[in-house]
This record gives sequence, C-alpha cells and structure tokens, in this order.
Amino acid sequence: MAKTVKQIIDKTPLIVLIVGGVLGLIASFVLSVEALTLAKNPDAVLTCSVSIVLNCATVANDASSTLFGFPNSYIGMMTLPVLITVGVAALAGARFPRWFMRAAWIGALAGVVFAGWMFYQSYFVIQVLCPWCLLTDTAMLLIAYGVFRYAAREKALCFMPEKMAEFSKKNYDLAVLVGIFFILIAAIVLKYGNALFA
Repeated sequence: MAKTVKQIIDKTPLIVLIVGGVLGLIASFVLSVEALTLAKNPDAVLTCSVSIVLNCATVANDASSTLFGFPNSYIGMMTLPVLITVGVAALAGARFPRWFMRAAWIGALAGVVFAGWMFYQSYFVIQVLCPWCLLTDTAMLLIAYGVFRYAAREKALCFMPEKMAEFSKKNYDLAVLVGIFFILIAAIVLKYGNALFA
C-alpha cells in the first residue's frame, strides 16, 4: 500500500504537466480559431466575450496578441504537444538525459515568462481580460511546476541541483505555485470585482 502511494506521489508532477499541457492546448486551439474568426470579421462577438472586463475580442484585436506577426496562440499549438508528449513518455517510464530535462525546464520557464508578459499586457495595458488567455496562464504555471518538480527530483536542474531537490522535497515549490495563484486571483478580484460578470 505504501509503495502504491509513493508511486502516485512520484507521478504527480508528470500528471500536473500533462493536465497543464492539455488545458493549454485546448485554450490555444480555441484562441487560434477565434483569431481566424476575427481575421474575417474584426467586429465579431466571440463566445468568450462575456462582459466588458472579460472580453477575448478586445484582447485579440490588440497588437500584443500577434507579437511575432501571427497569433500568439499558434506558439502554444506548436509547443504544448511536445510537453504533453514528454509528460506521457516520462509517465510511461522513459528516462531523459539531464540536458533534455534542463532544456524542458528552460522552455517551460520561457513559457511562464511569456504568459506573464501577456497577463501584464491584459491587466495593465489593455485593462481587459481574456478567459482563454487566463486558462493559458494557469496551464503554463502548472506545466512549469510539473517540469520543475520532476527535474528537481531527478537532480537535472542547471543550478544547485541538490538544493533544488531539497526545495521541492519540502514542497516549497508547491507553496510558490499556490502563492502565485492567490496573488493573481486577488489582483483580478481587487481590480475588477463585480465588473467581471456585469
């Protein structure tokens, strides 16, 4: 019984990685379809435009949504299947070399930074939130947590691998994840309050 519980705990980071990847892929797909809808009709009302504050169309029509000349969601469509595949392969027992896990962690970290930048643009610059973008942000945080925890446990991180393994073992990484979610939710509620659904 104890072994079974330990096996489940050991697989949790990979499950979180896969769940985050699937959620992000769904959001990226919907945002990609909506980008095509807006390309045909910039005045289209999207299904996720539920209020003045929660409005995908407003965010999608901003220049920041096409940072590289194409919808940002295309990046998720290209990269998230790779991370999902890594999670599934590791869950099935595949072992990856350290350089690969370091690259996966750097990729996940880059994804979080990019998602953070998009949230900043929505929250401070556009001052409108996109529900699907928020799901993408959530997905990237879950992915980064899953990759970090797995790589830390395998002592495959570039910096202070022993200390990072201990950091993860004490669940400090989980505390950081929960703290980030709490701060983001509190920031959204404090700024928009009842206007979220008005």
